[in-house]
Amino acid sequence: MDGQARKPSGFPESKLPRDPETGYFLDIPGRIREIYQNNCFMTDFFNIHIDEIHCGSAQVSMHIEHDKHSNHRNVVHGGALTALADSVLGVTGASVGEAVVTVSFSMDFISNVSFDCTVRIVSHIKHHGRTTMVIFGEMYDEKDRLLATMLATMVNVDKIEGIPRKW
Repeated sequence: MDGQARKPSGFPESKLPRDPETGYFLDIPGRIREIYQNNCFMTDFFNIHIDEIHCGSAQVSMHIEHDKHSNHRNVVHGGALTALADSVLGVTGASVGEAVVTVSFSMDFISNVSFDCTVRIVSHIKHHGRTTMVIFGEMYDEKDRLLATMLATMVNVDKIEGIPRKW
């Protein structure tokens, strides 16, 4: 560089290999997992796992524990499920090289959730514009019962270096 300080990206440095011609990471899902590995909200507080990452879609999951996720009525708290749904959004944005923040979020709860099961949400980008992104998601239990749907509008706040829009 020409002596100017480089703006930090806010993402951890990576040792993953890159394509020498394009500079893109060869293992894009691995790079996204690397970015989120120290996200204490996902890893420490809710123990949310990134299961799958594809270009424009992702799946994250969480094991539902009674002592951690129940409310005063002894059912799974909707906020825990909403946190799971919100967590998939950043991963989905990253899958197309965008750092995103949530500006609008709605969730429809369809079915009750049982304790001691794993719940997953699968997301897909419905719109990817220059400044915004719309992501749709569906939440399922271990028996593939639809539990909830989610729709969110995101603002694209930065590019994630080394991850292309399409791969």
